[in-house]
Amino acid sequence: MKLYELLENNAVTSIGDTEISSLTDDTRKVTEGSLFVCVKGGSFDGHTAAAEMLEKGAAAVVCERDLGLGDRQILTDNSRRLYGKLCARWFDHPEKKLKIIGVTGTNGKTTITNVIKHILMSSGHKTGLVGTIRNEIGTEIFHTGNTTPMAYEFMELLDRMVRADCEYVVMEVSSFGLVQNRIGSSYFDVAVFTNLTQDHLDYHKDMENYYQAKKMLFDVCGTAICNTDDEYGRRLYDEISCSKLSFSVKECASFYADGIKIKASGSSFWFCNESKSHLIKTRIPGLFNVSNITAAIAVCLEVGVPIESIISAVENYNGVKGRCEIIPTGRDFTVICDYAHTPDAVENVLCSVKEYTENRLICLFGCGGNRDAAKRPKMAQAAAKYADVLIVTSDNPRDEQPEDIINDILAGLADSKIKYDVVIDRREAVYHALKIAQKGDIIVLAGKGHEDYQVLADGVKIHFDEREIVAEGLKLL
Repeated sequence: MKLYELLENNAVTSIGDTEISSLTDDTRKVTEGSLFVCVKGGSFDGHTAAAEMLEKGAAAVVCERDLGLGDRQILTDNSRRLYGKLCARWFDHPEKKLKIIGVTGTNGKTTITNVIKHILMSSGHKTGLVGTIRNEIGTEIFHTGNTTPMAYEFMELLDRMVRADCEYVVMEVSSFGLVQNRIGSSYFDVAVFTNLTQDHLDYHKDMENYYQAKKMLFDVCGTAICNTDDEYGRRLYDEISCSKLSFSVKECASFYADGIKIKASGSSFWFCNESKSHLIKTRIPGLFNVSNITAAIAVCLEVGVPIESIISAVENYNGVKGRCEIIPTGRDFTVICDYAHTPDAVENVLCSVKEYTENRLICLFGCGGNRDAAKRPKMAQAAAKYADVLIVTSDNPRDEQPEDIINDILAGLADSKIKYDVVIDRREAVYHALKIAQKGDIIVLAGKGHEDYQVLADGVKIHFDEREIVAEGLKLL
């Protein structure tokens, strides 16, 4: 592709007729004829390698400041933003050939996107999924490393979806993906805002920055659907200028749930909009999942799926791995695995599970290392609000000592009378939970969810699947 074709008038250059063989922001991928984009990251600034990349064979470099490289440097005010646009052009704008639905917020993204995809697929619309657990093209499944892929990988994935004849793509849109312009020039037909609670403040620094990052999605969407049960959702609804609708499980809204009944085996509720109401039955338990399903139904109605098809699809959906997932035990107590790893998520899942707990509610949790330390005592406080017994343990300690993380967590229990045990090794902690379980107890394993690994020092990953560990632990009883 000629350089001028790739740039699409988004930057000026005198060497527009140069043939570009590849596009990258990764120094390791530069080859003869590449266009190298200098991006400043947390630990490496691509600008420092620009001259070296030209020597390596790059045809030109994109940079944010004059590097003294003459005609072979292309200046822009934002390399990340331009890189996203270049990636879209490199793949002939696949984002314009798909109907894109985005979901952002702290909690609920995975469940909502998976329910939407299930409804669309059940209604005959081939759909791609971009998410935390995995990426999907129709029924094909692919590994994912980030909630929102990096710019080049994202456009490459969309291109594969286009070539596979997908009509829709449903995606989780992370705050990182928005701030770092990973979505390129994508436009979203519908975008959902779920909620905002403390998370990722090691990156965003404060809640206002975090909110503003999420809000960026609603500058590039046709219709916004906001959770007005959440204070940030109400604020967003008031501030955005695109077409907007609301959803709620507490009060009247554009779409709302009424007559909610929750059991361990699932939930039922009346889905209401305008003057109409429809009985919804789902196999997914929890009030927060009623909210998630309400949002998913709202989206599918907005894109034209008949309500009868939606109701049938929701009734036949078994749920998302690691999201309030019941792990079979064959015993007189229940084990639930959930990805809850923020104070609000922990509180939501425990509040919901408490409603149908016959005896004690036992919560096992930890906090990740090299991540927002301020939320650690808040996690403990949230867990203590509804649980009867806590088991404090490890969760992806990374480069921190597990004991130090646990001490931060325990600070949140200083004024609490709740019974708690500390078991540093997470495998042993799961075994301990099973050993102390009594008839009618529910054990919630919080934090790992779909993950089948633990992240240790220096980024080392070890296999760690709590479903397998529960099965092992039951044999020891």
